[in-house]
Amino acid sequence: MTETGRAPLPYDFLPPVPELTVTSDDIEDGALLPERHHADSMGMTGGNVSPQLRWSGAPEGTQSYAVTAFDPDAPTGSGFWHWVVFDIPASVTELPRGAGSGDGSGLPGGAIQVRNDAGEQGYTGAAPPPGHGDHRYVFAVHALEVPTLGLDAGAPPAFVGFNLTFNTLARGVIVAVYGR
Repeated sequence: MTETGRAPLPYDFLPPVPELTVTSDDIEDGALLPERHHADSMGMTGGNVSPQLRWSGAPEGTQSYAVTAFDPDAPTGSGFWHWVVFDIPASVTELPRGAGSGDGSGLPGGAIQVRNDAGEQGYTGAAPPPGHGDHRYVFAVHALEVPTLGLDAGAPPAFVGFNLTFNTLARGVIVAVYGR
């Protein structure tokens, strides 16, 4: 536990950066992740729909953004990447609900999604193991100092995360929870 009384998030172990303001019409920080954002497989009946996200407060020099959704509580030893999209143009400050569809049709031009840890292109919803307790779903927006990460859709999520760490000017998160 940290001084704030919460379990640490993965970003707590990275170099500190200024904070972006991240809000959503669909999810609230610390609140239950709505069913439409759960998986529609693995015994789940959610909509498998990525939430709407909006951000502000990017520092001068921001050239692009990335959005990630990560479950640090997955019983894998390395967490579970639910969504990774990068090379979002600096002029974009919002992604609509469902932008993480597999075909990428809801993303702005130039944005790239990689396969998540379920092996699917785009967003896959929450599906924690039954009886495993509440999991945290960390939706993060990263303001980047480069216009492109120079990666393609074949990059693994962890490698994208590695590249994000060294190019992030600011970051903001919303953490929703869900267990079954």
